[in-house]
Amino acid sequence: MNQPISYKDAGVDIDAANAATARIKKLARATFNEHVLSEIGSFGGMFSANFTDARDPVLVASCDGVGTKLKVAFAAGIHNTVGYDLVAHCVNDILVQGARPLFFLDYIATGKLEPEIVAQIIEGMARGCREADCALLGGETAEMPGFYADGEYDVAGFIVGIVDRSRVINGTRITAGDVVLGLPSAGLHTNGYSLARKLLFETAGYQIDTHVAELGCTVGEELLKPHKSYLLPLARLIEHQGVIKGLAHITGGGLLENIPRILPSNVDVALKEGSWPALPVFDLLQKIGQVPREEMLRTFNLGLGMVIITSPEYVEMVKDQVRQAGEKHYLIGEVVDGEGMVRLEG
Repeated sequence: MNQPISYKDAGVDIDAANAATARIKKLARATFNEHVLSEIGSFGGMFSANFTDARDPVLVASCDGVGTKLKVAFAAGIHNTVGYDLVAHCVNDILVQGARPLFFLDYIATGKLEPEIVAQIIEGMARGCREADCALLGGETAEMPGFYADGEYDVAGFIVGIVDRSRVINGTRITAGDVVLGLPSAGLHTNGYSLARKLLFETAGYQIDTHVAELGCTVGEELLKPHKSYLLPLARLIEHQGVIKGLAHITGGGLLENIPRILPSNVDVALKEGSWPALPVFDLLQKIGQVPREEMLRTFNLGLGMVIITSPEYVEMVKDQVRQAGEKHYLIGEVVDGEGMVRLEG
């Protein structure tokens, strides 16, 4: 006689999912504010739209993932940083349009659900949300046996923010003569990891725990450095209408492809190479693979995580606000007549 077959026999453990949800609830509640009207576990997350501080509110939404940086987390057995990376990346993506975050949703998919690992991922997300005053409103944890390799998972994040229409930053006011500033990155952030892993692990033959003198740390420690959020240094500036003309989050595509996304078609940005410090990890990657300079520029952030464009009259104000927030800044170039491209000048 055939034995009864359960969902658990097929690889899905409902009890493990319930245990993970119980831990997630506690972490998520720590990010709630007065706008949250639902509990974790509801079919949908509810958020009050009583935006009393905006005369003409515009919602700004974005979604993203962490890419193959997850492979480094798997190898290192460290899972409490990639959730933070995800939130920081999403926060920056709406920040460039002048929006401050309201709430965040996550999606975690894995072959076999491990409540402890899921809790570590969510812990990082919750930390990022608390820093951004953003509610972790809900999400989905999917167990899909046979779809992911043992010990692996994928994560995605979805963020919604708000900006008053009069304070939207979209680059349309950028003109020749404007000043370009850069804020430093912490490392690779969440982009270029497929090339970085190939160079470090395959070409150079390093292991995740190899200590590299040029980096001053192990390969794993370098690659898991968190993606910086730029909300704090820019929060007060985006509230001042007209001060910031354009913001570019330097993600996939690097400096060459992200800055043009905010430029009018009649101007270029002329970047002065050497005007910001080179991080050792990028020099190391270039040396290992003899990677052409242009390939480096369109793959990695090369030490700059956010680019600010402002008029000369507001440069000192921008510098002062960034400095007061404890962030460094660099004068990296200017806006010139052109065709919506980035120029590199020695």
